[in-house]
Amino acid sequence: MSKEIKSVEYGLEKIFEGAQDFLPLLGTDYVELYVGNAKQAAHYYKTAFGYQSLAYAGLETGVKDRASYVLKQDKIRLVLTTPLTADSPINDHLRKHGDGVKVVALWVDDATSAYIETTKRGAKPFMEPTVEEDEFGTVIRSGIYTYGETVHIFVERKNYKGIFLPGYQTWESDYKPESTGLKYIDHMVGNVGWGEMNTWVKWYEDVMGFVNFLSFDDKQINTEYSALMSKVMSNGNGRIKFPINEPAEGKKRSQIEEYLDFYGGPGVQHIAIATDDIISTVSELRKRGVEFLSPPPKAYYEAIPERLGEHMNVMKEDINTLENLAIMIDADEEGYLLQIFTKPVQDRPTLFFEIIQRMGARGFGAGNFKALFESIEREQAKRGTL
Repeated sequence: MSKEIKSVEYGLEKIFEGAQDFLPLLGTDYVELYVGNAKQAAHYYKTAFGYQSLAYAGLETGVKDRASYVLKQDKIRLVLTTPLTADSPINDHLRKHGDGVKVVALWVDDATSAYIETTKRGAKPFMEPTVEEDEFGTVIRSGIYTYGETVHIFVERKNYKGIFLPGYQTWESDYKPESTGLKYIDHMVGNVGWGEMNTWVKWYEDVMGFVNFLSFDDKQINTEYSALMSKVMSNGNGRIKFPINEPAEGKKRSQIEEYLDFYGGPGVQHIAIATDDIISTVSELRKRGVEFLSPPPKAYYEAIPERLGEHMNVMKEDINTLENLAIMIDADEEGYLLQIFTKPVQDRPTLFFEIIQRMGARGFGAGNFKALFESIEREQAKRGTL
């Protein structure tokens, strides 16, 4: 079994026992991506990943500067936004970063309190508490900046019954692809620059009340050529997890350095989405044209029984099937997990997705790091960026 460095002795429940959570988070409300062509991007996410049309804002709804398409699958909401005018600030974001995550929106019971509590602890304001309303009720949103130009928007929707947010209308579409079994966002990983990881760890601790409950150093996350360091931040109820990566010294350029170069600074590297049946989900995603990283060598799959130990007694998946689909598996003291990573979903080698199924494990697949990063390096070598 993999050994992950635990920066705390007990689980999250123990960490927060008796403590007042000044920023209660109910879950991830939505993730908004700025993209060059939202209409075409929406079609891709529907066709390839099985999302369904939910809501739309644009010229037809009275919005003159942008168009936004909202997609839904189970508990996941993706918003794809593109500028409609040359002077839109969204263009500046796209010119610098390309397609990528701008907003990680968090569902809260009180968006005003969330703004006050975080800004008084040092957060840079992005959006003061704003009341938005229509015939379906009222939403209050506020926002702060996190690493790079990424923002957290706090969404209070307890008094709203509409499809998504005021200003959006139901998006009716005759094209309704079947779900691929994606359930909810398990975690989102941010890449930051050299020496910045601990700065942002402290920011999440001080500003948002998170804790660092897992840490990985460059001795764990390395290959022959490159290395990185990572710390996992989590809120009080464990619903929100944000691993933060930074580069480490290596013989060649790491994936984090490649990301920072092409994204133009810190940002969200990947979104991990949970499924209850990774074999079915990945099989369907492959049929629909989703491209995944190249598989680990055969020796990786031959070593699974030794690596999983006692968890082999309860493992339900066939190793040959996992190998055929290039799905990786790892375990910790509490169970095992299965995971696979897509190639970047745009031309810049930046944002990608992870598909993950947890069978009790609470870790992040430390035993897979070497095989995963060697696969990423093979892609970097093809791009000439290693």
